[in-house]
Amino acid sequence: VHPLWQSPLTIPGGTRQSPINIQWRDSVYDPFLKPLKISYDPTTCLHIWNNGYSFLVEFDDSTDRSVIVGGPLENQYRLKQFHFHWGAINDWGSEHTVDSKFYPAELHLVHWNAVEYPTFEEAVMEGNGLAVIGVFLKLGARHEGLQTLVDALPAVKHKDTVIEFDVFDPSCLLPSCPDYWTYAGSLTTPPLTESVTWIIKKKPIEVDEDQLEAFRMLLFTSDGEEEKRMVDNFRPLQPLMDRTVRSSFQ
Repeated sequence: VHPLWQSPLTIPGGTRQSPINIQWRDSVYDPFLKPLKISYDPTTCLHIWNNGYSFLVEFDDSTDRSVIVGGPLENQYRLKQFHFHWGAINDWGSEHTVDSKFYPAELHLVHWNAVEYPTFEEAVMEGNGLAVIGVFLKLGARHEGLQTLVDALPAVKHKDTVIEFDVFDPSCLLPSCPDYWTYAGSLTTPPLTESVTWIIKKKPIEVDEDQLEAFRMLLFTSDGEEEKRMVDNFRPLQPLMDRTVRSSFQ
């Protein structure tokens, strides 16, 4: 088991765990779902960190400079970090699936409810504390916006390495199509708390083979340890239980 998972793999009695398989036909169109408004300030980007499970691109979340509002959310949420999950090969890698189809990778933009909670750490523990935008990556054309990030990855090859990464606008990683699914779920890494409003974009973005390969060159291990390539860093699908997945589109 990966070291991140030294805590239990499941939450006993959890009823809203993530990720899930989204059944397109079973999702319910909700005409009251608003469009999601995203406004990110590229200068709030701070650094890239290999945390031994993925690489996190972290943001200054001390003010409301990079936020999302609308969609299924009651409040404004601040961007804290984004990261990816990916497979060893292109046949799997995403955490969520659509009609049981995997994508080779999935992007998660993690936001917290700074209106109701004083810190990210407190928001993580509450039912409406977090909002995560999920974007599927599919194989296709090279993604120019992602490439600036890919170019920086060799510098964080090993676990626990951090580099400055000053100006980056993560909105370049979002598909232009506004359609999304939303459901109540959890973090997919420990502490697995059931605090996440998931917003899963319907349309994937395209990246090329070289870009995915750059993710797979990263390591789970620290410098000096026996190298383990960072691949298959996704959590298995969790039961839907009695949740409804709503869609913003018909």
